[in-house]
Amino acid sequence: MNFSDIVVTLRNYLWDYVLLYAFIGIGLFMTVRLGFPQFSRVFPALKRMISDIIKGKPAKEGGMTPFQSLATAVAAQVGTGNIVGIATAIIGGGPGAAFWMLVSGFLGMSTIFAEATMAQVFREREVSDGTLVGGPAYYIKNGLKQKWLAYIFAVLCIVALGIVGIMVQANSIISSMNTAFGFNQFLIACVLILVVGWILIGGMERIGKFSERVVPTMAMAYVLVALLIMILNIDQLIPTIKLIINSAFNPQAVAGGALGISVQQAMRYGLARGLFSNEAGMGSTPHSHAVAVTSHPAEQGFIAMIGVFICTFIICVATVMINLLTGSYSIETIQAMTPQALGEYGQVMTQTAFQIQFGKIGESFLAIALSCFSLTTIVGWFFFAESNVKFIFDNGKIIHSFKLVALLAIALGYFASPGVVWDIADLSMGLMALPNIIALIILSGKTVEVLKDYDKQVQLDAEHLSWDYKYE
Repeated sequence: MNFSDIVVTLRNYLWDYVLLYAFIGIGLFMTVRLGFPQFSRVFPALKRMISDIIKGKPAKEGGMTPFQSLATAVAAQVGTGNIVGIATAIIGGGPGAAFWMLVSGFLGMSTIFAEATMAQVFREREVSDGTLVGGPAYYIKNGLKQKWLAYIFAVLCIVALGIVGIMVQANSIISSMNTAFGFNQFLIACVLILVVGWILIGGMERIGKFSERVVPTMAMAYVLVALLIMILNIDQLIPTIKLIINSAFNPQAVAGGALGISVQQAMRYGLARGLFSNEAGMGSTPHSHAVAVTSHPAEQGFIAMIGVFICTFIICVATVMINLLTGSYSIETIQAMTPQALGEYGQVMTQTAFQIQFGKIGESFLAIALSCFSLTTIVGWFFFAESNVKFIFDNGKIIHSFKLVALLAIALGYFASPGVVWDIADLSMGLMALPNIIALIILSGKTVEVLKDYDKQVQLDAEHLSWDYKYE
């Protein structure tokens, strides 16, 4: 067994037998403890955030606005996993996997509320430049009082997101732009290094502004095209929805009989890919929510829930409908494929859907969309990794060196073989989630306390919320 086989074996065991149950468990646990916040908290938070955007409230020095923090989080959440990963889920688990994907998003909203509020409560302020910084390493250190575990998380996060993760996202951009437009791969890599370098030089302020401008535009364009596909195939919409629901609970009666798919497989693929795409519980997005300047930690927790809603219920659903409505997902075609061919088809199934509906223009649009998704993910993941570099070294000057490491990772993405690098990224991201989930369970009482404090203050005076950030 070579190195690649070992990595794949460990990754599969971690995601299929440990993390799947851990993510579902923490999601259910927090949903019950917090009183099902998905039903009552998301839309009021969305209304307040839109009001702040309209008013044009600027970010305070050393932090981000709540919307910039959300945009940076969504920049990392919305990536190739929302297109390629979701396509792979419905290949492996049938159309019913889409239903279980929504279940994962529903549960993940409670998990990410806990992550964002704990990141706010236990964040710190850098002595060197006065900027806010936080994330799982900080709430593990300050909340659990387990510095050794915080260091383990920080190292895994730097490797998973700041180095290997950036490599695979850069490789995705280089490959998709070369395939769609025939651009020279070396030239694409050089341009990508220049663009990312310009963003990173500007620090937190430029990352926040980039995210709040690019992410909404990118997501809206993708969703509008998905809506257009639904309109063009409106006669298939209701049958497709029925297919998803029936396949979720009785895949044998729909596609399982032909493809050998069971309810367990539909659940496993849907839940696992949904959780991987929205990153709830993984420990990545709390880094951006930690630096939001808001009046109470719970408010940023509510806004974080919006991110999972956008990622799963809008972007991922769009991908599912695109593939099912256009006929890109075809039971007959998939049945005729070998296991190896099926794995490769997961990479191009959504591309095939766009080609079926719009021809070459559709293929070009998806290449641009994938590149934008990957670019924003690079920026978001760098910001998350940077927080952990600050945690380990406690030295502002080291960040300049780490920016060079991130740009080097983009260059290595040009040479990287996507298969092995993706496997290493999946494994390291999975390992990163373990200490984060442990921390969320132990700190769940604190999360409930924060929510109760918020509700109490709202009842007393809705205009003047406050919280004592003692770690700043």
